[in-house]
Amino acid sequence: MKICLKGGQVFVNNHISRQDILIDNDRISQIAPQINCSEAQIVSLNPQQVIAPGFIDVHVHLREPGFTQKETIKTGTLAAAHGGYTTVAAMPNVKPVPDTPQKLQAMVQLNQREAQVHVLQYASITKERTSEQLVDFAGMKAAGAFGFSNDGSGVQSANTMYQAMQAAHQVNLPLMAHIEDESLMNQGVMNAGATAQRLCLPGILPVAETAQLARDLELAAATGVHYHACHVSTANSVALIRFAKQRHLNVSAEVAPHHLLLDESMITKDNPQLKMNPPLRTLSDRQALLAGLLDGTIDMIATDHAPHTVADKAGSMKTAAFGITSLETSFPLLYTHLVQPGICSLAQLIQWLSVKPAQVFNLTQAGQLASGLPADLTILNVQDETTIKAQHMYSQGLNSPFIGAPVTATIQATMVGGQWVYRKEQA
Repeated sequence: MKICLKGGQVFVNNHISRQDILIDNDRISQIAPQINCSEAQIVSLNPQQVIAPGFIDVHVHLREPGFTQKETIKTGTLAAAHGGYTTVAAMPNVKPVPDTPQKLQAMVQLNQREAQVHVLQYASITKERTSEQLVDFAGMKAAGAFGFSNDGSGVQSANTMYQAMQAAHQVNLPLMAHIEDESLMNQGVMNAGATAQRLCLPGILPVAETAQLARDLELAAATGVHYHACHVSTANSVALIRFAKQRHLNVSAEVAPHHLLLDESMITKDNPQLKMNPPLRTLSDRQALLAGLLDGTIDMIATDHAPHTVADKAGSMKTAAFGITSLETSFPLLYTHLVQPGICSLAQLIQWLSVKPAQVFNLTQAGQLASGLPADLTILNVQDETTIKAQHMYSQGLNSPFIGAPVTATIQATMVGGQWVYRKEQA
């Protein structure tokens, strides 16, 4: 079946211009200013609709198996499609942990059966994800691992991390680091500082992140591994990563939307919806994260989508779970608060959400629109004022502080392999 997308703007080669796209079965067959679509189903777009390569999120939690009361692969990937994502990479903090080739292979097969978008699967770095015993790195790669991560827990032993980096480098796969020195966490629930003191809540020291990051960057220099810093949250972390890149280390980094858009000054009461790990830091940290994104120190935006049940997020920050859902709110919020005010361009935002993740992780079939590539794309409506509403979400997790927030852009539709996986209902 052929589909012709006509009348919209198209992001091609890092520029947005008026183009048509012809899709033949699962692939793009032509991109040109005017295409003869006589033999295709025509989808007419408006000038305010922009066709972008499907977004890529290298950091999501789909919760299945083991925690399906929070999310399933199907609901999580439907949420991804609703947010414009055509490829997501799933963290291994599920049950059972994919810490053997057999378990990982079963996880990959489950993703293939249930997912509505492409899912790349991480293996854990160590057995059970929190031990010091390394997994079979070569076996994991053969079973389909995209990379290795103990996300949710930092690797506490320097020697374990050093050996893991050596093993990951040997099989040429990235190591994704949840950067957290547990001895410096102090059972905290938000950033340590004046706001935590005023609310009488235990604080997490910023050095819990930066101390382990500094250690890891030296280990990455010694091993040559592709080291990826997950959910960077402090100004000092940005400075460390900037210096590592100046040293030409094989280092990449991500920032989450909530760390770009929120800071601890916005926590005015004990609010579990604002509890996340790493926590919201200071305004100066938030400004440094944005500056790092703009100058290329931070490579990409990744959501750290972390769905929870209503009960998980009830009560006090002292007892509620860490994390927020982000797949469905990421683009509308980032467009509204970064593109609309002129802080960045729409082309830059698309690069951070799609182009850069594909480049950094060598995803040659994603992150761009070109003839011969899979028809994985999202249609953005950049003149659509609305409000983020829980009843419109596909994720089982409704734990977001952004519910009720006004936005000025939405996802119109998402296509994976030439098939529509999300289309916004017309009013």
